[in-house]
Amino acid sequence: MFDIGWSELVLIGVVALIAIGPKELPGVLRMVGQWMGKARKMAAEFQGQFQEAMREAEMADLKKSFDEVKEAATGFNPLTSLQKDVSDALRVDALDKPAETSATTAVEPPATSSEAPATPMTPEAPTPATFIEAEAHAAANEPLAITREVEQAPVAQDTAPSETIKDAKAS
Repeated sequence: MFDIGWSELVLIGVVALIAIGPKELPGVLRMVGQWMGKARKMAAEFQGQFQEAMREAEMADLKKSFDEVKEAATGFNPLTSLQKDVSDALRVDALDKPAETSATTAVEPPATSSEAPATPMTPEAPTPATFIEAEAHAAANEPLAITREVEQAPVAQDTAPSETIKDAKAS
């Protein structure tokens, strides 16, 4: 705090002894000690109040950030969003209606093409004969459609790699 060495303290003591006198010196030293104690007490009290204010400011910041996190957490409820997604997926009333197309989303065919655009066709309803034919094939373990099986061509073994190895060893 103060840069006072022992030699300066001895000099101050000698001057105080000469100026105040040996009779009143103990009373003066006691009074100086009391003032120093009061000054230290006031400094400690100020420092404690400052530290308390800092803690309160930190607590206010922590409370504010905690409130923000709590508000964000209450706004995000995974169960609510999951229930909404499931209810949207299970809605059947929208499946019965045909899809609506707007003029802006319709795709126009290229101008250079001379072909007419293909129109989607609905498949024909199955007839009882179709079911009978399918049951007959299932009973005979036959496929409904004939598929072509692809045979693997045998891989020819080449002796060239072994000759390359021999040449590499020789060099």
